[in-house]
Amino acid sequence: MPITPTNKIWMDGSLVDWEDAKIHVLTHSLHYGTGVFEGIRAYETATGPAVFRLHDHIERLLRSAHILSMASPYGVVELEEAVRETLRASGLSACYIRPLIYLGYGEMGLNPLLSTVNVSVALWPWGAYLGDEGIEQGIRLKVSSWVRPDPRSLPTAAKATGMYINSSLAKVEALRGGYDEALMMTTDGYCAEGTGENLFIVRDGVLLTPPNSAVGALEGITANSVITIAHDLGYEVKEALLRRADLYLADEMFLTGTAAEVVPVAEIDDRKVGTGKPGPITQAIQKTYFGAVRGEDKRYESWLDRVE
Repeated sequence: MPITPTNKIWMDGSLVDWEDAKIHVLTHSLHYGTGVFEGIRAYETATGPAVFRLHDHIERLLRSAHILSMASPYGVVELEEAVRETLRASGLSACYIRPLIYLGYGEMGLNPLLSTVNVSVALWPWGAYLGDEGIEQGIRLKVSSWVRPDPRSLPTAAKATGMYINSSLAKVEALRGGYDEALMMTTDGYCAEGTGENLFIVRDGVLLTPPNSAVGALEGITANSVITIAHDLGYEVKEALLRRADLYLADEMFLTGTAAEVVPVAEIDDRKVGTGKPGPITQAIQKTYFGAVRGEDKRYESWLDRVE
């Protein structure tokens, strides 16, 4: 999905023009993938833009940096204000927000400890990541031949830039095969997550989702929101190790993520999920989620960081 340029990007404490937000070709993270990032959305509400769970996203960003031994020069409060400042400068009422902590120019080699730590915040208008039709009708999902890295190989709890090569390979494989998205398995054959989304299935009215600690999936903020919503709607949610066959036998299935939001899965590996249409539990959760992020459901007001 092409990026539409906006007015400013925040870089190390200052707003710079979009076209001037540049780094040196020898920037450490460009060579070794040692950066961490977040995906955040701001939604249009009746009283102006609101950033969804900003505090939780910034805290996760800094946890990711800590895992990679990157000492951010900015704390939670400063980074939250950086997001608000960039959003105000853009004049946008809704957008996707990308904070990035990376190792800059000055040192080269596998030792990252001598490199400077830089921070940026960019944002741009972005619609439904998997398409409006996917949100409404469901997507076609493929179990990828690429598997998620073992947590003993890479720290899967960190949202790190270099690890998304794995997701990109799976995404390309799925798209070239005529699918919308890929599902990743663990090295021992359990369902992990999508290329950038957490997984939920419904069996006999109960929501099942893989345990992050067991399958190496990222702790999703949208997934956490969906679990809260599901409980509020009276549904039971359980963590469960899922095999590939469990996907084929699901009554409903959906993916969650900041970019993807709550997107139903209509087919998995050319097999219909349930009726092949978004199921009633998926639809109820999706409707409540969109009401929450747009400020229409006051039960979830605490999730919104409103920006004047």
